Amino acid sequence: MIDLHYWPTPNGKKVTILLEELGTPYNIVDCNIGKGDQFTDAFLKIGPNNRMPVLVDHEPMGGGEPISIFESGAIMMYLAEKAGRFYPQDPRGKYAVTQWVMWQMANQGPKMGENGHFRRLGPEHGEQAYARRRFDDEANRLYGVLNTRLHQSRYLAGDEYSIADMIAYPWSANWEGQGQDVEEFKHFKRWHEELAARPGVQRGMAVAPRVTPEDPATLSPEEQERRRKMIYNQRARPVPA
Repeated sequence: MIDLHYWPTPNGKKVTILLEELGTPYNIVDCNIGKGDQFTDAFLKIGPNNRMPVLVDHEPMGGGEPISIFESGAIMMYLAEKAGRFYPQDPRGKYAVTQWVMWQMANQGPKMGENGHFRRLGPEHGEQAYARRRFDDEANRLYGVLNTRLHQSRYLAGDEYSIADMIAYPWSANWEGQGQDVEEFKHFKRWHEELAARPGVQRGMAVAPRVTPEDPATLSPEEQERRRKMIYNQRARPVPA
């Protein structure tokens, strides 16, 4: 059995899309990032960056003891390689996919995340015009990268659907929330609509945690402030004694 430490964010949904496309049985282990589950000592043992998702495979590729893998891109490469699907292993095919997986991890995810962060900030955090313009422009540039690539080929890595498409889809599904006009990117729009119609993508995007998330409005102001301090503006953790 595979355990997936998960919360329904774009980074979590990348992996559930792949698991659903593969038809691989898996068990969701809630990692409520709003409560700070990612900062517990137990989680740190399998997720040293204090971020979900983390995969634990109890029947790992190659046999032996269970293996834990953090970072969504590494998780997806492992699962696809183990299953022999969606990640070709010949050098040309493999690196055609890998470069777009790396692009997503290094560019699309971080920059879209920052764009969303600054767009959500209220006036109590000060004037944010430069940051909003900076990341809105970068989001627009990245949609343009996708659009140009998808003008050249049906999928990101070429003619075959792969983990490159699955990893990029969740972060590109909310273009309105990122301040973009999808009509500006017709080749991206075609790709997005095709992926959105896939049953595996639909199931992966719909995966919910086992416990219903709290409504933030029900939390006391003190608890909301405690969580903000824990989650934002983090600094280095001391090395355990």
